[in-house]
Amino acid sequence: MTVLPLTPDELLTTTRSVRKRLDLTRPVPIELVTECLQIATQSPTGSNLQGWHWLVITDPEIKAGIGDLYRRSTEKYLGAKERAARAPGAPALDPEEAKTMLRIRESSAYLGQHMGEVPVQVIACIEVDSPWPAGANQAGLWGSLLPGAWSYMLAARARQLGTAWTTLHLAYEKEAAEILGLPDNIRQGVLIPTAYYTGETFRPAPRRPVQEVMHIDRW
Repeated sequence: MTVLPLTPDELLTTTRSVRKRLDLTRPVPIELVTECLQIATQSPTGSNLQGWHWLVITDPEIKAGIGDLYRRSTEKYLGAKERAARAPGAPALDPEEAKTMLRIRESSAYLGQHMGEVPVQVIACIEVDSPWPAGANQAGLWGSLLPGAWSYMLAARARQLGTAWTTLHLAYEKEAAEILGLPDNIRQGVLIPTAYYTGETFRPAPRRPVQEVMHIDRW
């Protein structure tokens, strides 16, 4: 597989969540996913414990089971967002922002309906020693997993694969764990649909000016 000749800045700013443009019919070689995961496991991990695990799901029945949980969660999530937007006193969006939000909603709804059909589902997991205490800071735990998941997405982008970062299925994490046969000490962090994409039009997304979110020395 040819790796795209992207500069580091191009790779970082054009790796976008791909939902509607995932090619649901073209198989993704397991060797290519393995190559991306080999890169992902070079990411930082606390105390070099490397407690991550990566479920690569290609079985149609298992994908359909995870896809059904994802669809149910997506429908609830989008329904709640729509009710909140229509509630009295909800802030009005400017026309451009409203168009962006509509586009995101439509693509999220599409992925919700088709998650079970993507060629590969990758679920990033991590080992835990015991149930996490209520109210405890979990930054150290997830900080040892999520950089690897992002590295996987970057590696996939460079290999002409589309991905999306999503956690909606975690509303049914226990049900998903049963489908996947996960031990009790394994927690799921993110679900990453993986497929070839259609159309090479990726570009940096609109973001708030960095001056609005950067703080020097004090808030």
